[in-house]
Amino acid sequence: MKKIIVTGGNGFIGSNLVHFLLKKKFFVINIDYNKYSNGSYLLKKINKKKYKFFKTDLNDKKIFKILSIYKPEAIFNLAAETHVDRSIDSPKDFIYSNILGTFNLLEQIRKYKKKYNKKIKLIHVSTDEVYGDLKKNNRSNESSAYKPSSPYSASKASADHIIKSYSRTYKIDSVISNCCNNYGPGQFPEKLIPTLIFNIFNNSPLPIYGKGNNSREWIHVEDHCKGLFTIFKKGKNGESYNIGTGVNVSNLNLTKILLKIVKRKMKIGKKVKIRFVKDRPGHDMRYALDSKKIRNYLNWRPTKKFDLGLKETFEWYLNNKRFFNIFSKKKFFKRLGLNT
Repeated sequence: MKKIIVTGGNGFIGSNLVHFLLKKKFFVINIDYNKYSNGSYLLKKINKKKYKFFKTDLNDKKIFKILSIYKPEAIFNLAAETHVDRSIDSPKDFIYSNILGTFNLLEQIRKYKKKYNKKIKLIHVSTDEVYGDLKKNNRSNESSAYKPSSPYSASKASADHIIKSYSRTYKIDSVISNCCNNYGPGQFPEKLIPTLIFNIFNNSPLPIYGKGNNSREWIHVEDHCKGLFTIFKKGKNGESYNIGTGVNVSNLNLTKILLKIVKRKMKIGKKVKIRFVKDRPGHDMRYALDSKKIRNYLNWRPTKKFDLGLKETFEWYLNNKRFFNIFSKKKFFKRLGLNT
């Protein structure tokens, strides 16, 4: 059975990717430091015969030992600090995890390649935020300049550049994906959609930054996993591929769409109302990707319609309310990003 490593496999995208790869008949090795919670809610009932978990920091040199034991065909690198607001309060954590962690992973791959004369394909999961703020109707393609605005996006941009350099200098087989905003089952409550759903369940106001005009491109996590697998199978060494849907929605409109979905499923409390709150420092107005490259050259297309995906996502949280209990309310439901 072919083996694949997923770093950050207990995270939202990572745990969905683990399930996806298991369905594809791979043996999956999950490397995660469990910083956010005591394991993954989505992986509790997983088939342990085809799965192995290591509680390991990506900066740990134990990575080499894991590579040596399992000799994986590929590594999907999703281990990262991801929340922009959190990066404003604690930028050092993002430098440590996203830059130094990626550097250590590359070094262990380089050491492994030298010792065993074996290649491992690295699929590094980046973000559309590295391209920075865009004007209306513009879209970033893979040749667009990097213009990160937050410590988070800057740390991801740095990791992308380091990987490109290792691909060229040390011939590390690597591909970078830059994806738009993900949504779907099991997303952590620091992100917009699960925050809104949590507040709806708890009869609380729905906080929207600024005037709610900030626009994001959205993709269901299942489509993202399919895109990552396509890049693994067909992606060209040293290249980057944008993964997007072309569907942009403002934060305010997204909230209104969600409320319409919720009203068909449950009674909403009187306190559940949109409340505009102080914007985060340096908040980018718009991200948008040009994904023609992956569509034209690798034949990937998103399949999940946004309204349907959002409906299914809400229904998952409705049926899994206990999911929110595994998170610290102090850590995940307190407003961040104002410590400037």
